[in-house]
This record gives sequence, structure tokens and C-alpha cells, in this order.
Amino acid sequence: MVGVLIRMKLRVLSHSLGGRRGVSYAIGGLVGLVAAVVSAGFVISHPGGPEVGTTIAAALAAAWTLGWLFGPVLTGGGDETLRPENFALLPVPPTRLAFGMLAASLVGVPPVATLIAFAGLVVAALSYGAGAVVVAVLAVLLQLALAVLLSRVVIAALGAVLGSRRGKDLGVLLAAFVGLAYVPARFAIEALAPLIVGQSSPVFTSVLLDLPTGWGADAVGAAVRADWAVAIGLLLALAVLDGLLVLAWARLLTRRLTVPQAAGRGRAAKTGTERVRRVLLPVSPVGAVVGKELRVWWRDARRRAMLLTSIVIGIFIPVFSSAGRSGIFMLPFAALWIVFFASLQATNLYGFDGSAVWHTLVMPGAARADVRGRQVAWLLIVAPVALLAALVLPGVTGDTTAYPWVLAIVPAMLGASAGVMLVLSVLAPYPMPAQRGGNPFAAGGRPGCSRALLQLGTTLLQFVCAIPAVALLLIGQFDALPVLNWLAVPVGLACGLLAAWWGGRIAYQRLAERGPELLGAVRAPA
Repeated sequence: MVGVLIRMKLRVLSHSLGGRRGVSYAIGGLVGLVAAVVSAGFVISHPGGPEVGTTIAAALAAAWTLGWLFGPVLTGGGDETLRPENFALLPVPPTRLAFGMLAASLVGVPPVATLIAFAGLVVAALSYGAGAVVVAVLAVLLQLALAVLLSRVVIAALGAVLGSRRGKDLGVLLAAFVGLAYVPARFAIEALAPLIVGQSSPVFTSVLLDLPTGWGADAVGAAVRADWAVAIGLLLALAVLDGLLVLAWARLLTRRLTVPQAAGRGRAAKTGTERVRRVLLPVSPVGAVVGKELRVWWRDARRRAMLLTSIVIGIFIPVFSSAGRSGIFMLPFAALWIVFFASLQATNLYGFDGSAVWHTLVMPGAARADVRGRQVAWLLIVAPVALLAALVLPGVTGDTTAYPWVLAIVPAMLGASAGVMLVLSVLAPYPMPAQRGGNPFAAGGRPGCSRALLQLGTTLLQFVCAIPAVALLLIGQFDALPVLNWLAVPVGLACGLLAAWWGGRIAYQRLAERGPELLGAVRAPA
């Protein structure tokens, strides 16, 4: 079973990494490998003795394990290259399936990068004899299994907990807090790094080693001291913990394959909001698409999770940063963060629709209305929040000089985002798996670097669109010409409108010309 699943994973990866996707996967792999080598270098070349190396290895193992835990929530879910539903009708016991899925999960760049990062412990143990090396090899393998298993169990548990509507909304808050974790992480690194290297806090060092992520490093430290009973005991404890996680994953897989997802609520009666929406939206193909998209953005768990999480993170990042060294400077510019994060999550709109895109493709002339309607719907959701923040926060913080900057750049970013997200949705779509597990954070098997490159492209085009307004603002700032500052506001608005129109035009022309190829790209794998 293990060998079969590993070969399946390799075959799927080999067939899905051609062309641009293969290049982006290679770039992502290179970045991950560089990070892994740097981590291993810290363990190997630290200036202290074995105790310092053990503590550094435990801290890095904890950091990489946290990355396995929180990374899938931020990047859109765990690895779904092989989905358990593909094996639902086979007579395979859940525990055996979990072992096979674990082995398949170890195939790919992230596990290899993690293995290299942990392997610094093995290199450091070479100076202390063969026994320490054997313990280090076993510890590295068990720590890698712990990181992968924790990630899989957490994602599977999220899928089970977030199956209901309220659970999914709770998941939105969870993702938002995970996204904001960089703020305390930054202060933690600044405060704790001297404690780790200088061994100035025995309590903190003890906590690092007592956590399961530190058991492997602690076992190697015990082997260096020739305390073989402690070393073997820690390795056995780590193996038992991995076994318990496999059993927990097996139970969660059984639930995923046997318990149906909670049914949605029945069609509610038309509310006043629905009637107002019908009155305000034009009776036209574009108006129909706008109405459909507004409903889908709120009702689809994955879209709602991404959108609300982006808005929450965009608001709270400047709030939390204002408590740090940057002072109150970032808070008036929260609107820019809202638009920035909201646009990053909207670069695969047709991937959310999947094979339902064919409804648009078979209707003559529907591509233009579909693209324009999606643009308008996204703007109707994001623009009010961003503009409210732009109008209120500079006045609340007393930084009224930020008004021209915010009011000029926000429209440019909104327009650029509305254009770029449709262009990328058409040019670089990828399939999203069916939500059988009810997890709104589940995404396709697309390599994370591909997603990062799309988001980088969105950011660069937003910056390019805002250049004319920013240039006027800088000239007005340095030459003390307030009229130029306020002239930048209509310039930013004009740039945003032009970017939205131009990007939408490229998108609907591409959709009309290459619709079948897009349909083939976004169809979820069987």
C-alpha cells in the first residue's frame, strides 16, 4: 500500500508540473531548500557547546513544525494531491490508509526541505561517535514524521469541526489570528534568540526540550552525554506519539469518508436585503452576474473564509504594528492593507467555479458580462470597507496629512486589483477540490510557489498602477505644493478605472478565445 501510494504521488506530480507550473515549483523548492540549509547551518556552526546546539536544534524543530501547522491555513489547505475519497470504495483499513497517506505526504519539496533542516542534527552528531549519529538519524526521521502528522491531523480536524456554517465562520477567525501571528513571532524572535544562544534562561531552555518538538534534540544531547537510557526513552516516546497521531488521523479519515457534510440551510424567504439588491442591480447580463457573485461570495465557505480573513488581517496588522516600533504611522494606511490582502485571495475565481464555467462558455457573448460582473461584485464588497477605513482612520489618529495619500492610492489599488485578479484567473487558473470534508481552507495540489508568484504579480501591478498618483504626491510633498497632493486623488481614481477596464478587457477576450482550455484547467481531478 505504501509503495503504491508513493508511486501514485510521484506520477501525479510528474504529470502536473510541466511548463510554468514546473518552473514555479522549482523556484519554490529552491527557496525552501535554501531556508533548510540555513537552518541546518545554525545547528552545525553555532559558537557554543553541545548544550547550545541541542537548544538551537529544538528551537528550529519547533519553528518548522509550527510552519507545518499554520502554513496550510494561510496558503489554502494541505496537500490534496492524493485525496482519501479516491480510496473510499477500496477494502483498505483506515489505519493502513493513514500509513500510506503519511508515506505519500513525505514525497515533495516541503518534506525534503524539512528533512534537510533537521539533518543538521545528524551532521553535528558526527563529532560525538557512531552512537550519537544513530540516535540523531532516528530522531530526525521521527521529528519529520511528527511535523507531517501534526499538520495532517490538524487540517483533518479542521475539516471535521468546520463542517457547519458556524464552524466555518469560526475558522475564519482562526485563520485571521494565524495570519497575525507574525507580529508576536517578530517580538518573540527578538526576545528569545539571545536566551537560546546565551543559555541565560534555564526555564525557557527546559521548556524547549520538554516539548515533543524538542525530544529528538534532547535525545541526541543525552547520547552525547552517554546517557543511553534517556536517549532511548525519548526516541520511544516520540515513536509512540507518532503512532497515536497515525491512529487519530485514521479516525479522522474514517469520519471524512463516512459522515456526510452538514446540509446547508433551506432556501430562506426573500429578505429586505434581497429585495433591495434586486432593485439596485440593473436588469442586464452584468447585473445578473453581479447578483450571483455577491451571493456566492457570502454563501461559499471557501470564498467567505478567504475574503473575511483578508479584511480582518488587513485591519489588524496596522493596529498591532502600531503597538510596536512603527508607532502610529501605519494605522491611517489600513485601507491599503485591506485592498492588498483582499486582492491576493481573488486570483483564481474560475477555479472556485470549476466545471460550472461551461455555463458561461456555451452562451454567445457571455464572457464580457461575466468578467465585468465579477469585477463589480468584488468592488462592491471590498471598496466600501476600504473607503470607510480611508476616510475614518486618518482623522481618528490625528494624521490628517495622510488623507491625500490614502484617497489617491486606494482607488488606484482597487482598480488595479479588479483588473489583475480577472486576468490571472483566466491566464493561470487551477482546480479546487470538492469540499467533501467541509474544510474551507482546503485547496488544490498546486505548488505553493505558483500561488506566491501570482500574488507577487498582483502586488507589482498594483504598485505600477499607483505610480502616477505617488509621483504627484512626492512632488507635492517635497515642493510644498498641497494642490498637487489633492490633484493626485483624481489621478489615482483615473488610473484605477483605466486598470480595471483594461484588465477586464484582456480577461474577457482571453476567456472567449481560450475558454475550453480554461475549462480543462479548472476541472477538479477525479
